[in-house]
Amino acid sequence: MRAFSPSGFVRIGAALLALVAFAAVSAAVPAATGDNYVALGDSYSSGVGTGSYTLDAACKRSVYAYPYLYAQKHPGTSLSFVACSGAKTSDLLATQLQSVTSATTLVTMTIGGNDIGFANLIYQCTVGDCSAALDSTAANLKATLDGPLDQVFNAVKKAAPNAKIVVLGYPRVFSNTGCLGTLGITSTERTKANALADALDTEIAGRASADGVTYESAIGAFTGHAVCSLSPYLNGLNLFNTGESYHPTRSGQSSGYLQLLTTALTP
Repeated sequence: MRAFSPSGFVRIGAALLALVAFAAVSAAVPAATGDNYVALGDSYSSGVGTGSYTLDAACKRSVYAYPYLYAQKHPGTSLSFVACSGAKTSDLLATQLQSVTSATTLVTMTIGGNDIGFANLIYQCTVGDCSAALDSTAANLKATLDGPLDQVFNAVKKAAPNAKIVVLGYPRVFSNTGCLGTLGITSTERTKANALADALDTEIAGRASADGVTYESAIGAFTGHAVCSLSPYLNGLNLFNTGESYHPTRSGQSSGYLQLLTTALTP
């Protein structure tokens, strides 16, 4: 066996000292922390359409919804998940805003769809003629949403002045073809419903820009994945559980909304 020379011991000692120094420096650097995240909004944020609401049955909060998925993918994130099915802008201000504080670093939401009764309009299409109602809603969109959206966005900014605020939009529900999932809805009604989604997208984007918050449209992300498509991100009509109808599937949450949020947060 070859004997170590004195110089060899010196080299080993120097290496050990270097390792100790590195460990000390590493220990002095604090571990990366995740966001203090508050998820606001309506059914598109709570996870309606995913079929599982173990987090909160009343508000239909799901572990398959994009806020929960985001928190799971980012260790250290503290999630306050208060989005609730059926929420309007007034509900967000009255019952959800209190979860947003000066310590909040990330806020997300989908909001505005219930203010114009979008889901009820689509349900109306399945049982009768909704064409006139869609036209009327589109014509009154700005009058209905301008003030309430400004109130929400500015209130959240005031409550969390240092937070990144991301507003996610709504997709077009229908494709160019019909199927069992569009039972009762005519081609004209599908076209008008999609046009209303486009107008809603433009309205929310405009208010978000004016109020200085980030907006991510869902139109592009869901194109090719509407009801009746080969790989739908949205449920069609569910006769056994109508509340699931026309809401994002689990794929819509993970491949649609979660990806939109990731894009919005990418520098």
